[in-house]
Amino acid sequence: MKVHFIGAGPGDPELLTLKAQRLIAGCSVCLYAGSLVPAEVVAHAPPGARVMDTAPMTLDQTHAEILAARDRGQDVARVHSGDPSLYGAIAEQIRRLKADGIDYDIVPGVPAFAAAAAALGRELTVPEVAQSVVLTRMAMKSSSMPEGETLETFAKSGATLAIHLGVRALREIERQLIPYYGEDCPAVIAYRVGWPDEAILSGTLTDIREKARAAKITRTALILVGPALAEGVSFRDSALYDPKHPHLLRPRTS
Repeated sequence: MKVHFIGAGPGDPELLTLKAQRLIAGCSVCLYAGSLVPAEVVAHAPPGARVMDTAPMTLDQTHAEILAARDRGQDVARVHSGDPSLYGAIAEQIRRLKADGIDYDIVPGVPAFAAAAAALGRELTVPEVAQSVVLTRMAMKSSSMPEGETLETFAKSGATLAIHLGVRALREIERQLIPYYGEDCPAVIAYRVGWPDEAILSGTLTDIREKARAAKITRTALILVGPALAEGVSFRDSALYDPKHPHLLRPRTS
């Protein structure tokens, strides 16, 4: 018996990997986060499978379902949105699996920040503009952030920021980021990226909050901030394809 932690991607069922689809189709038990995982994803479960939405369940209740599946000798597809390694709350589940001697594996999925960049038509790492992406979140009602992991700390780097759980804290995001990025720094809100009602709002650190308010976006949104997001940003070509920079697969010819 094995538990498969499966990343379902951000919302578009076609972004489900072939491996994820195969595993879901082969598991007699499918536990999924119904508020974030489309029904089309778990529709791959086999006929007669026990398919349960874990959104209203506690950790103990979901683990009880896994224990019951173990007793029946059934594999479990534990389906999470996006990629399980990012805010998937799988660490606490794995801790319980290890305590009970239950085997598991992890199948990665398309993370929301990657889908948002694709929807925006942007690269998040632009040569000599931004070469790092910081994945972070606002504390809000979730667990507190570790000491030192603040927006101001990350902002000092000038990296592209991908901020989760922050759409209700846009005023605070503005306050912390404007001193480092400037008032005109591009800011994007990607709402329910990959879903039929996806919305992409583009603006700056000074006006993105009003745009979110006008669109009545209060949840299920990712915020991207950084100079790499600017329309028509000036940058040099990368060295990857530069004939003046030979490498192992493209040796110097003269």
